[in-house]
Amino acid sequence: MNVRLTQEQKIKVLNSKDIYKVMQQVLLRENKIRRNQEHFWVVGLDNQNKILFIELIGLGAVNRVEANPPDVFRMAIYKLAVKMILVHNHPSGEISPSTQDQDFTDRMLKVGKLINIDVVDHLVISEENYTSFADNGILERLQKSGLFEIVEREKVEIQDWKLKMERDRATKDSKTEIAAKMKSKGYDEDTIKELTGLNLSDIRKI
Repeated sequence: MNVRLTQEQKIKVLNSKDIYKVMQQVLLRENKIRRNQEHFWVVGLDNQNKILFIELIGLGAVNRVEANPPDVFRMAIYKLAVKMILVHNHPSGEISPSTQDQDFTDRMLKVGKLINIDVVDHLVISEENYTSFADNGILERLQKSGLFEIVEREKVEIQDWKLKMERDRATKDSKTEIAAKMKSKGYDEDTIKELTGLNLSDIRKI
């Protein structure tokens, strides 16, 4: 689920504190209705470190949320992000990364390297504080670890999946161009939807 951002939140990220300020606001908003659930987000950055999107990937139990590589990297591929920051909260307020947190990050680092999207940090956050994997040297250690190396069969599967995502994006971009021309000629939204296959929310953004 895409997180709606204000213009003030679409910042150029200089450090982990910058990301935390934005994600703290997102968490406080989410906690009004889902205080006891763990949330997992991905933050996509362009090559100038400006935030392109924040995507809520999953909701879990008090201490667990599940996510797989296609879930994590899908929006980054679609939005042409070159870097990503992983963020999740611990409802308990404890911000020390667990072994599971580190294992998960290690795997995402390896997948990101394979598809040319750098995972540059992982933040564990609460309403009042956070821990940064990059600031604490955890990310550097994981990058050098020999764990979770991608085997050849999985490399092929991941690369095929990325190629499919890129094709789907190109197809949608083409449909969007056609829809824009139809809109300029006065076609109504229902007709544009029928002929292009785009949903109404996408058409209304054109």
